Amino acid sequence: MHRIQCMCGSVGGRIEGSGLHNRGICHCTDCRAFARFLGKGEEVLDAQGGTEIVQLAQWRLRFERGEEHLAAVRLSTKGILRWYAACCRTPIGNTLPTRRVSVIGLVHACLDAQRLDEDFGNGVAIVHAGSALGSPKPRSHGMLGASARLIGIIGAALITGRYRRSPLFDDSGAPRVVPRVLTAEELAELKADPGAPA
Repeated sequence: MHRIQCMCGSVGGRIEGSGLHNRGICHCTDCRAFARFLGKGEEVLDAQGGTEIVQLAQWRLRFERGEEHLAAVRLSTKGILRWYAACCRTPIGNTLPTRRVSVIGLVHACLDAQRLDEDFGNGVAIVHAGSALGSPKPRSHGMLGASARLIGIIGAALITGRYRRSPLFDDSGAPRVVPRVLTAEELAELKADPGAPA
């Protein structure tokens, strides 16, 4: 069982059971913008602006305290849901706006760094390497296996009906909180200087 916790400790929980998962580093500008929106660039981003995430089924995520602090943001009207703990602005993870695609990309900042290798292995995919900061840029790799596992995670949750057990969506399938949607101007400002500390 892997523990999750926000930086101030108000939000906490665990990842239940075992199953397919992916571990990767995403260098996309949207993930960087999310970290900067939270003011957590130094805590979340690596030297080349990457965010380490662990993808797994949403039903495996269980909150034990602090659910009232959960909040979400979308970088645009069509953007994915980016969940965070409003108490200390710790990123939690990313989901699509529908629970039927029941996968979450948990941001490493809410995970136990000492147990990442033990619980999720040391194989780390690299994605959106072309958007990485500085040079030389990392090489993308691991996408084929990660894509296959992602399909397995989503498919298993649909077949078993476990997608309905997501702690981030209510019984009607709507997100449990109303997400804030950034304006185009707000997003542009967050992406204006991605190399600067946030």
